[in-house]
Amino acid sequence: MDSSSSSSSSSSSSSEQKRKRKRVGRPYYHYSQAHYFSLRSFVLCLSFLVFLLFLSSDRFPLGPASFHPVLKASTLLSSTSSSSILDSFNSNNQLLPILVNDRVLFPDHVLLIVSNQVLRARDLDCVYYSKFNGSDDEVVRARPPLSAEQYGAFRSIVRCPAPEANYSGVVDLRRRGGDLAESDWSLRVKSNQSSQAVYSWEKVVYEAVLDGDTAVLFVKGLNLRPHKRSDPTRFRCHFGFGNWGGENEGFVLTTEAVTAAQEVVRCLLPRSIKNMPERAQGIRVTVSRYSSRARVHEPPIGSVAKIYGPKAEEVRGDKRKYELCVCTMVWNQAQALREWIEYHAWLGVERWFIYDNNSDDGIEDVIKELEFYNVSRQSWPWIKAQEAGFSHCALKARDECNWVGFFDVDEFFYFPYGFRHLKGKGFPGQNYLKSMVANFSSSKTIAEIRTDCHSFGPSGLSSHPEQGVTVGYTCRLRSPERHKSIVRPDLLDSSLLNVVHHFLLREGFRHLNVIESRAVINHYKYQVWDTFKAKFYRRVATYVVDWQKDQNKGSKDRAPGLGTEAIEPPNWRLRFCEVWDTGLSDFVLAYLADPVTGLLPWQRSLL
Repeated sequence: MDSSSSSSSSSSSSSEQKRKRKRVGRPYYHYSQAHYFSLRSFVLCLSFLVFLLFLSSDRFPLGPASFHPVLKASTLLSSTSSSSILDSFNSNNQLLPILVNDRVLFPDHVLLIVSNQVLRARDLDCVYYSKFNGSDDEVVRARPPLSAEQYGAFRSIVRCPAPEANYSGVVDLRRRGGDLAESDWSLRVKSNQSSQAVYSWEKVVYEAVLDGDTAVLFVKGLNLRPHKRSDPTRFRCHFGFGNWGGENEGFVLTTEAVTAAQEVVRCLLPRSIKNMPERAQGIRVTVSRYSSRARVHEPPIGSVAKIYGPKAEEVRGDKRKYELCVCTMVWNQAQALREWIEYHAWLGVERWFIYDNNSDDGIEDVIKELEFYNVSRQSWPWIKAQEAGFSHCALKARDECNWVGFFDVDEFFYFPYGFRHLKGKGFPGQNYLKSMVANFSSSKTIAEIRTDCHSFGPSGLSSHPEQGVTVGYTCRLRSPERHKSIVRPDLLDSSLLNVVHHFLLREGFRHLNVIESRAVINHYKYQVWDTFKAKFYRRVATYVVDWQKDQNKGSKDRAPGLGTEAIEPPNWRLRFCEVWDTGLSDFVLAYLADPVTGLLPWQRSLL
């Protein structure tokens, strides 16, 4: 490039940025243009080099149905060919601006999504802009984030407090300690209008997963009937590198949906992705409604969901599957994990998937202490999306597990007959649950095992039992309430439809109900008030009304007789007590306690 063209480009870019600043309503801080252009030129040149490598591969078919990607550093740098370059790039990411790719506005916070940077909350500030200001230099404010963590292999998420009145939902990030007037986020490519989009949690495609020849999309705002399959021909799926909802949509390929249920839509893959899924790094996907009668498409729903092809080292191949795994979703229940995991590990659970729904109670540290039990934490920042989370977990666990149990951290399997009539060698109760499901692993008809739940009350206690819930709570309601399921994830219906307690199965398969004398779940549902009242502040299931709302008061999810406020009713400690049942408590104290100290495994681990 000669000097005259360079000067012309600089002048044009400068005037264009001023116009963008006025239209978008952002402050412009006078960074060195030479520094800005050198950084941008470096990124674009590097991207072009990767792009040439991408095209030079004779393994990727290019034709009418193949991708013609927009030249963008954020997507091209994620390709397999540039992994070493990206590693070097990330090692110096403290020198780079933090580019926010997407934002989702929730009722009480804003979720920011950032690609290819590992971020820590203590190093960041959330930056807010005033919406109403007549001057060119609008008000800018910084606040600490609520949390920051890695989300999958390629992205990080940062949760920022909700903007106050008169502040925009377009929240940015800066590194803490910088001057608001001269911070690294001012280097952001302001000409990219799509980076200004803020998606409402009420209507957005929030997650996507590759699954064979299809992509599974998780969508808010379709308003499909709960607990029912819907007509997939009403939807079309779109794949591309752009941002729907903005001006830059990039190149788009459209396919048909093959299933739709609740918040999950399964889409056929375009041929170019199906042929080389490992190249599908950072492709954005969304869905739109389609009227076959009028042959009219509605605009695609805004999307923050991207698909990422598997790496070679991620393919398990012929590795042995775990016989029994468990998946659950939690919010601020870290203190319950030790007893729940260590007890069920004794019963034979070999792998744990903990979906964390924005906990802030130190759950990461607890799970790190439990890594011996093969526990992993999956961040699930999507509120009131438990059913979708379980569908996501079923996909994730399918290649690792023969059976997956879906039950909560206050639910414990108990074998009334087996625990009282111990036979054979080995330790009492060890691997009972694993052995029960393994008996049906070769079944040609059974794909789900259902176990009834008995709901226990506070049992006269006023404070949390020191030895754990299995020992402390011993009085329950007479009749069982609901059930929980253990399923074979490879035999679920392709829609992944579930109602938390059980899944829809593939045609030709059925569930088995376990009789109570053989197995039952002790559900420690109504615990001491200080523990129980947390249920008023968050319910993770999609179709369960939050208890503070004056709706659906007769639901079995609620405690009978409670209002909409977390106020302890009279004699709470004596409620929900119709039958004294000490069976599991007696077994735990007799066979799991240390013979010298009397401590139980979850008590010893705390020491």
